[in-house]
Amino acid sequence: MYSILRINTFLLFKLRIEQNVTRNFWRNDTGISRLINSLSVVHSKNFTETEQFRYQQIRYVVSGFFNKHSAEQIWKGVSSVSKAGRKRGRGKIRGKKIIKDLNKGQIIGIGKENIRFPGLSAPILRGRELVQQQTLPPDENYEENLIKARKPMAKLVRQKVAPIDRGWSGGHPGGRKIGPPDPIGEDKFENFESVILEQKPVVHMTRNFGRYRTVACIVATGNGNGLVGYSLATAPEAKAALKRAKNRASQKLMYVQRYENHTIMHNFYARFGNTKITAWKQGIGYGLKCHRILKSLCELIGIKDIYAKVEGGDSTLNIINAFLIGLLRQKSFDELATETHLHVVEMNKSNDYFPKVLASPNDPVESSEETPDFNLYVFDDQVFHWKKKWPPTYTLGKRWPIELRKRENIRSHFDTKIQLLAEYNELKSFLTDRYHECKPCLPPWSRKIKFAKMEHESSSES
Repeated sequence: MYSILRINTFLLFKLRIEQNVTRNFWRNDTGISRLINSLSVVHSKNFTETEQFRYQQIRYVVSGFFNKHSAEQIWKGVSSVSKAGRKRGRGKIRGKKIIKDLNKGQIIGIGKENIRFPGLSAPILRGRELVQQQTLPPDENYEENLIKARKPMAKLVRQKVAPIDRGWSGGHPGGRKIGPPDPIGEDKFENFESVILEQKPVVHMTRNFGRYRTVACIVATGNGNGLVGYSLATAPEAKAALKRAKNRASQKLMYVQRYENHTIMHNFYARFGNTKITAWKQGIGYGLKCHRILKSLCELIGIKDIYAKVEGGDSTLNIINAFLIGLLRQKSFDELATETHLHVVEMNKSNDYFPKVLASPNDPVESSEETPDFNLYVFDDQVFHWKKKWPPTYTLGKRWPIELRKRENIRSHFDTKIQLLAEYNELKSFLTDRYHECKPCLPPWSRKIKFAKMEHESSSES
């Protein structure tokens, strides 16, 4: 029969204890077991000296701050910022507390001593044999591996983005490519690409929740073959806003005419709000010399050569709307010939200004003494005013004419050098084949002379 041992203050004075009792003695269960094992004689009527004590352990659960709350809630009290603090600009990346997983690198049953416990750090059965507890050699690299596993948590490391995947500048999302839109049923958007044109936080006041923060994204999508679309979407998170804007843009596609699949049909002028855009048609190889938003749109459309000038407001939506309005208002050569009752003729510098008839009217051509200005017609009678280019300040001094006279004998050397390299693939003239001494005199520091001397010395030594 088990009897319950209740230790009170009266019994403590009666017991003879071999070990010293500290203040923290009664806080753990081992202290009670040590106390009972150290008992030698009990002066009581109910117990004798030779009788063994049987006791019942009474556990007192101490509840505290670390027992009531989970690790996530405790870390949140250090790392998170209240709404009032966030309004004042707190919680930035520089002073933000990093949440650390203190259990990272540690596995239950595996430590520095390296003991295999069946059912904990080792299987209970291997085949039909029962696995026994086994002590292995100590793991000397255990602490080093633990430090390596926890070291990345010490600092907030930004994810590196490949140069191809970067946007227009730095770590800003503008200009980044986010892939094709999501398929709609069986329709898949093959050869499509989407680009972020703008991403910014938006805050508006609500009656119930106060300041409500969202993220606004403008995304454009296109296939590089004339189809393009754009859309604006908002969401509490940036990923959701980008996905919503990308899928909306795929449902608002429009077709843009191109001349020989590389440039616009003709020069145009467009305006939306306070933003004015003037675009000029360019030849093959000119490139995209325009605003960065227009450059992204041209890549999605498939325009490779254009020069565009943006004036007035720099709002992203206004720039997009103005440019697309100008592209959609382009007229084909047949429409221009029908409206003007004249032939549409192209004279390009690449063809040495040789006239090329692009379209002719169906009605008889009107005979007029004065040919209308084509740019005035396509610009809606708007005249683009080019800013005057002022000469450099160093050309206004008194010594500039003297410098020009000194350079007179070598002023065309660079152009002549380029022409000779293009014609003969080396610096020589038409007299070099007959007279070998008719070659340009290279300076002594020239690389060709150094290499020639090195070759001559090596050949003489051999």
